[in-house]
Amino acid sequence: MNAMVDLPPRLAEIVDDFRLTEGREKLELLLEYSDSLPPLPDWLREQPAEMEAVPECMTPVSVAAEINNGGMNFYFTVPEESPTVRGYASILAEGLRGVTPEAVVQLPSDFYLRMGLQQVLSIQRMNGMAGMVAHIKRLALGKIHS
Repeated sequence: MNAMVDLPPRLAEIVDDFRLTEGREKLELLLEYSDSLPPLPDWLREQPAEMEAVPECMTPVSVAAEINNGGMNFYFTVPEESPTVRGYASILAEGLRGVTPEAVVQLPSDFYLRMGLQQVLSIQRMNGMAGMVAHIKRLALGKIHS
């Protein structure tokens, strides 16, 4: 049985890519994702107050969510000088794009451990990742009940 069946398809692919890399390759892949963090859409650039801080992150991270055709889109702001956090935000944005709020809420809270990043990142970074996952799940829950 595939251990990724509980993840949305694109996120499962990303997690699997990381699972298959070792050591320094994991960091290099994370840095590649850092470069692909999508820019904020116009409506968020014009209304930055719509972004919510993720206080669990040592790095200043903000996130916003919207529903588009029944699927979620997550938008993050993360400083350029925090490439590992930017990379993880980019993974969440890409891996969950278009996924229903219900599927986001069902996301295993520690799915990122399957990526093996705990081998190359500090405990503080891992705690920040847990905080980002908890925050997007809460935003998705809010979309279900709105």
